Order: sequence, then C-alpha cells, then structure tokens
Amino acid sequence: MINLVIDWGNTRLKAGWFAGDQLIEISRYESIDELLNDSGVRQAAQPINRHVLVSSTAQSAALIGQGLGRLNYTVLVLNGQTPLPIRNGYGTPQTLGADRVAAAVGAAALFPERDCLILDLGTCLTADLIDREGTFQGGLISPGLRMRLRAMHEQTARLPLIDWKPDELTDWPSPTAKNTRDAMLSGVLNGLLLEMNGLIDQYRHDRPEMVVVLCGGDASVFESRLKPPIFAMPELVLTGLNRILRYNVENLQANTPDVNA
Repeated sequence: MINLVIDWGNTRLKAGWFAGDQLIEISRYESIDELLNDSGVRQAAQPINRHVLVSSTAQSAALIGQGLGRLNYTVLVLNGQTPLPIRNGYGTPQTLGADRVAAAVGAAALFPERDCLILDLGTCLTADLIDREGTFQGGLISPGLRMRLRAMHEQTARLPLIDWKPDELTDWPSPTAKNTRDAMLSGVLNGLLLEMNGLIDQYRHDRPEMVVVLCGGDASVFESRLKPPIFAMPELVLTGLNRILRYNVENLQANTPDVNA
C-alpha cells in the first residue's frame, strides 16, 4: 500500500509517496491548485491507502480539508492532538510546529535509541532534541537565512534587500568583506554557522554520542562546514510524516496504545 504525505510550507508544498518506509517519489508544487491538477496525484488515488497526512505551519486545518477535499482520500492534519509514536515533552504541544514534530519523529525512526539534535534550516532555524528514550525535549527557534537578510533591509534606512540563492555561493564569505552586500552575506552565513556549531558543541558536551541531523531548504549551504559527524537528511520531515501516518492508520486501528497516553 502506498502512503501520501504532504508538507505544506509557507511558500510551497512538497508531497512524498512511500511504500512502507521507503520514499519512492517526491513532487513539489507552488500552490494547492497545482497539486490538485497533477494527473499523477489523481491517478494515484486508487492504489493509495486512501489516507493522506498533511503538515502545515501556514494553513489552518479547515483550509487544508477544503483544499484537499476533491481528492478521494481521508485527510489527516498533523496537530497537537495527533497521536505520535514518540513522547512529547513540550510544555505547550498545541503551539509546537508540525514540521518540528515530524522532523523529530523522522529522526527517532532513523536513529532509534539515540539522542538526536535536529537542525532544520528553513524560514527559521530550529534546533530540537529528541532523546534516546524517544521523548521530544524541545529546542529553540532562530531567524533563518533569508529572514535575517530581509530584517536588515527592513529595519535600516540604507541596507539593500539581497535576493540570494544557495547556488550562488561559490566561495565561503570572508569575515572581512570589502563591500556592503558581501558584508551582509558574511554576517548572516558566518553568524548562522557559528550559531549552529556552538549549539552542537553545547549538546555534545553533555551527550557525546549524540547524532546531529541536518535538514531544510538551506541545509546544503552549511552541510560541509558543520562540525562532523553530521547526517544530512533533506527529506526528514516527509519521513516523519510517513511514520506518523502509519502509526495512526495501522497501529491505532489495531487498538495499539498511544505512547503519549
């Protein structure tokens, strides 16, 4: 049976098809209409498990259900009440981002019985810990790469807005940049790098065997510059969503107790 999971982000959607635990296909869309008009999605409706799990940090459950209602699936939306195959130690689970939950579940599935620090580089940088007992312990949220560039432009009178893409990086920027644009890029890139390496050092001091997992759209910029060992898992959120979907559809239908209970 094939499972479909969707990561609905701030600007676009990413869909992943899984056969069991195996990711077999990924598609990206600029809008929900583009996804719904994809003939591959419609043709896949019959063999799919008739369940789709959606994670979104930007859209309400009502909008998701309305948008995907034209598909012949049972739509599940990941939220603070969704049963999870991990324990959630977060103080306010109803405010915890679905992408952070999914990444933690994905890390726990890939590295069972290991402490895992998850660095997710998207709109924001999030750094979250799931311990070897399978408990999500929480983490931090910091501005991401483009958010930092935009903030400097919006909060000052003369700094330009830099529209920068990872594939533009040919050489790592020097901390002694010779023009304003390079100085801004150097501050953001070196600042994020120092921030993440500092977090890795702090966590490894107490958990020397900890696994560091890197994901998110800007992960490739920093992958080779973070203190090893680092595991780059660009589809970690999709992997976690699939694990959550399987847990809900298979285990709960078989009356398996929820580990959060």
